[in-house]
Amino acid sequence: MPERSVRIAIIGAGPSAFYAAAALIAQDDVAVRVDLFDRLPAPYGLVRYGVAPDHQRIKSVAALYEKTASDPRVRFFGCVEFGKDVTIDSLRPLYDMVVFATGAQSDRSLGIPGEDLSGSMSATEFVAWYNGHPDYKDLNPDLSVEGVAVIGVGNVAMDVARILAKTPDELKETDIADHALEALKHSKVRNIYVLGRRGPAQAKFTNPEIKEFGKLNTADPVVLEGELELDPHSAVTVEQNRMARQNVEILREYAARGHGTKTRKVHFRFLVSPTEILGDGKVSGIKIERNKLVSTDDGYLNANGTGEFEELNVGMVLRSVGYKGLQVPGMPYDARKGTIPNDHGRILNPTTGNPIPGAYVVGWAKRGPTGVIGTNKKDAEETVALLLEDIPHIRRAGVDAKVEQKLEELLEGAGCKYVSFDEWQSFNALEIERGKSQNRPRVKFIDIEEMRAAQSEREA
Repeated sequence: MPERSVRIAIIGAGPSAFYAAAALIAQDDVAVRVDLFDRLPAPYGLVRYGVAPDHQRIKSVAALYEKTASDPRVRFFGCVEFGKDVTIDSLRPLYDMVVFATGAQSDRSLGIPGEDLSGSMSATEFVAWYNGHPDYKDLNPDLSVEGVAVIGVGNVAMDVARILAKTPDELKETDIADHALEALKHSKVRNIYVLGRRGPAQAKFTNPEIKEFGKLNTADPVVLEGELELDPHSAVTVEQNRMARQNVEILREYAARGHGTKTRKVHFRFLVSPTEILGDGKVSGIKIERNKLVSTDDGYLNANGTGEFEELNVGMVLRSVGYKGLQVPGMPYDARKGTIPNDHGRILNPTTGNPIPGAYVVGWAKRGPTGVIGTNKKDAEETVALLLEDIPHIRRAGVDAKVEQKLEELLEGAGCKYVSFDEWQSFNALEIERGKSQNRPRVKFIDIEEMRAAQSEREA
């Protein structure tokens, strides 16, 4: 056993960070103290800012994170920005090990003309806007348009399409941000086009996600039968993969319904790729090309353009074609993968290929944007196992008992008024209280100034 607790800083406070913290305090071999730092005032990352507001069951995992954060060996420091308020150099004297749980903060681009037009944005931005992320509260998407194209067929694409298709009555008892709910009340969107470059057998959405579109109050799912025809390779996929088979069955049932009679339509299009976003300063349409699937030698199905084009009348384009991590200050970066280079969680020096002592990574920053929230648990446990294995071999930080005081001095010197977990719990209780009268799980605060003003008003 070390002569004192091993001090570990975790940069980020999303799911992977909390799974790492939970794994650290669950083991009995080494005494640990864990501090989580996040630049936002609220913990839980994508659980708060990424999960759709009408999917409250998924957000229940926050109860497990709360249990971890309430452990006396764990502390939370919100409103602390890594690279600005603290750096790897300023944390090294205070902590024995640093774990990066910084996620994948940016989105991948389409790389087509017109992508920078007003009205073209990432689905990530739109999701953050309706979930009350403080960075995107002023996004102000133009919902006066009648058509919206959503590029991609993963679950995030399903989320944004569903939120656009739902009525305010279907959303009013969720924790959607108030500014988004108000904007959606005045939405003129009538046609939502969800575009997939490959076929229905390759779609990444899950069965529950696609099923929801058959139960919306004022929106019909529309599917073209011709785009559900399966090539031989896709037919094998459907035969062998239960999720793909059920997705295709649901889509075929939608195709048999026809266009329906509801005022809004969600058009699921397959084997099409956007080639140009049209408009003069602002999006006025999108040009798409029909694709054909061609198998490569390794069995991958490429979507190759056929030269057949079509234009869709849309005024907004939301791209949902994947996330990508950004470089973390002071850490190596794999620009191609958008990750921190690592060996199963040990961060590697790109020059030598050797592990950087005391530096680790978990979650999307480690493996790329794959899997669901729960996938991060096993991933974090893998990294923590290596971290624990390395403890006897690392150079320890000083044993000064006043490390907490030194951290306070560091943050104070940076002009950083951090949010503790106790303070967050007070804000959290206020949000829940505000939601009760509206039969909502909570009414979110958007930024720290709003949180602290509401707290002061309550105490006055």
